[in-house]
Amino acid sequence: MCLAIPAKVVEIQGEIAKVDILGNQTVADISVLEDVEVGSYVLVHAGFAIHKYSHEEGEENLKLIHEVLEKAQNLSS
Repeated sequence: MCLAIPAKVVEIQGEIAKVDILGNQTVADISVLEDVEVGSYVLVHAGFAIHKYSHEEGEENLKLIHEVLEKAQNLSS
């Protein structure tokens, strides 16, 4: 199963962005999107940013992921 995950862009060099995904930083190709800036929220799949979120959507998606992870940790304890 493949997942796409929301990430916040923290640095851009050409068509490659350094993105933060739940506190972990990696890189993503942003060449398929327009108007990506530092601080933008993007959906990353297989190393490519495939969708740009509004700031509000990005924050809400990350909040939901944190809630799911927290509940999963509580179930495993």
